[in-house]
Amino acid sequence: MRAVVYQGPRDIAVQDVDDPRIESPTDVIIKVTSSAICGSDLHMYEGRTLVEPGIVFGHENMGVVIEVGSGVVSVRKGDRVSIPFNVACGFCRNCREGKTGFCLTVNPGSAGGAYGYVAMGPYRGGQAEYLRVPFADFNCLQLPQGDGHENDFAMLADIFPTGYHGVAMTELRPGETITIMGGGPVGLMAAHSAMLMSAAKVFVVDKVPDRLRLAESIGAIPIDYTKADPVEQIKEQTHGVGTDKGVDAVGYQAVNPAGEEQPAAVLNSLVEVVRSTGMIGVVGLYLSQDPGGIDVHSRSGELLFKVGKFFEKGLRMGSGQANVKAYNSYLRDLIVAGRAKPSFVVSKEMPLGQAAEAYAHFDRREPGYSKVVLKPVAA
Repeated sequence: MRAVVYQGPRDIAVQDVDDPRIESPTDVIIKVTSSAICGSDLHMYEGRTLVEPGIVFGHENMGVVIEVGSGVVSVRKGDRVSIPFNVACGFCRNCREGKTGFCLTVNPGSAGGAYGYVAMGPYRGGQAEYLRVPFADFNCLQLPQGDGHENDFAMLADIFPTGYHGVAMTELRPGETITIMGGGPVGLMAAHSAMLMSAAKVFVVDKVPDRLRLAESIGAIPIDYTKADPVEQIKEQTHGVGTDKGVDAVGYQAVNPAGEEQPAAVLNSLVEVVRSTGMIGVVGLYLSQDPGGIDVHSRSGELLFKVGKFFEKGLRMGSGQANVKAYNSYLRDLIVAGRAKPSFVVSKEMPLGQAAEAYAHFDRREPGYSKVVLKPVAA
């Protein structure tokens, strides 16, 4: 089959690789119908992780089941399914507690596994024609048959649950206000989720005009941080108090208005803008090792964080990758009911064979390539 294979920094190729096969009775094989490119993929693409050449990318996957292992009970050939980016067993302590992003069995020596991602286990990614799904009864989310809501459902593997998780960690209540730092796809999903949770005001901070326009189109308040200090802009619109809650949807590659990297900038801005005793949810990616970090501390995942101010204000913080299965079934149902439409972030569909072009445009942050969904054409 054809798959997107990493060659080195800013170098990927669509190559022929071995077809996946059933390796355990609990596996299924899916024919991939959609696999989105994620901002997290760019960290590997740009050489900002310890990823080795040869990995097949792709953790935002959905498709149709074509082969079923002998031990699979609830998933059948022909089922249309969304696959959480978390690979999870369903029976370890963390999985039993709903913390499927931190499964204790699928990635020995670590907590949590994922498809096509560095240090997240031996699971090939789904930017390919076919994908093996382990522990299929637990990991497959059944979808309505046909091809309706394809791009909406494609967002269920990662960014919609991730954005929702960022807001959920803040324990946002109806009528509260929230700052979303970052207007990329995850930030926009966090804003969409906050609107679904009946936030009174949702501020989205970014500098990219297309992102800010999208945020405004769903009822959020766009804040261009190149115009003035975003903290001050938001405080001016909240009677000097700031917002009740905040979400970091940027992570360790945050930049200042001049485009210079400042890894802790978003975290420190949230400490300033969230009111005393408020809560912060962090879903932007932070790594313990960053080969491209701006200094020796950043390269070891050590940031200059305003912990004193954080403590003084009595703030609380939740962090970590989303436990997709905690949210994906009812987010699916919101899509089916017409109450959620996460596909508003999808900027382009492209065939799998144009993946290298898609990555290059996305890496340059070019308009129209903020969220690309690859469409494999499998025989």
